[in-house]
Amino acid sequence: MKFKDYYQTLGVPREASADDIKHAYRRLARKYHPDLNKEPEAEARFKELGEAYEVLKDPEKRAAYDDVGKRWQPGAEQPPAGWDSGYEFRGGEDAFAGAGGFGEHSDFFEALFGHRGARAQRRAPPRAQDHHAKVLIDLVDAYRGAQRGIRLQVPTLDAQGHVVLSERTLDVAIPAGVREGQHLRLAGQGAPGFDSAPPGDLYLEIHFQPHPLYRVDGRDVYLDLPVAPWEAALGANVDVPLPAGSVQMSIPAGSGQGRKLRLKGKGIPGKTPGDLYVVLQIVVPPPASDVQREAWRELARQAAFNPRTDMGAK
Repeated sequence: MKFKDYYQTLGVPREASADDIKHAYRRLARKYHPDLNKEPEAEARFKELGEAYEVLKDPEKRAAYDDVGKRWQPGAEQPPAGWDSGYEFRGGEDAFAGAGGFGEHSDFFEALFGHRGARAQRRAPPRAQDHHAKVLIDLVDAYRGAQRGIRLQVPTLDAQGHVVLSERTLDVAIPAGVREGQHLRLAGQGAPGFDSAPPGDLYLEIHFQPHPLYRVDGRDVYLDLPVAPWEAALGANVDVPLPAGSVQMSIPAGSGQGRKLRLKGKGIPGKTPGDLYVVLQIVVPPPASDVQREAWRELARQAAFNPRTDMGAK
């Protein structure tokens, strides 16, 4: 995912004032508005301008965006780990749905600000505003449940009235069976109330830390399992690592590359638990000696097998 330079999009310096940003947006929006500009790229440019303005006009979003920009190395192909999590914004559970006012947003925008970053609508009861934040947890926490300290970057006003990020840590109970994208509500942890109004709530949008072994799809979990050619050909019993423990699995004889084997109920727990799918990846060892090379030659002579027959190859 590429970093989006919203300042460059609007043609303003990083220290630009709110008025400078507004004027730059209005000038460029008139130039590229699809109703006024019929060039093929005008609509896409107009959407880019809208997204940039949506971020830079909002002191909270701008503070978080500037913080990400400091940590993202120029020209880097990969973002820094956890770049898009741990920022707390106004708006509760409703902030994760609906459009933000400028149509579709980029993957970069939605990764940082949640699903379209829209704000929740205030309702009649006089209560303080809810907040939301996207947080990363380990996959094993979804299996076992955990008590974790979650650090959040919270926009606050400094002595000069500027929005800056301050850090707070919350002790959060992660329930077993939590799913990717699920929202955990922390009552009373949103904005403080004034006078007799109760405080708002904080909604945490749960996402999993990238894992070197597992991929998650809903409650199902996928694992690429390396196997030797003879294990795939002859069958074998092998140990399969799970996010919480391990299990022995039988590989059927004659298994091919990419064969998918299901371990029922070994996915993320729940009323209906997910499954864990083991995808076989045949790994061919390089011959390390003349004896091993001769063994491969003998196998080739005995097997007389051509994997390209269906392609019409000889």
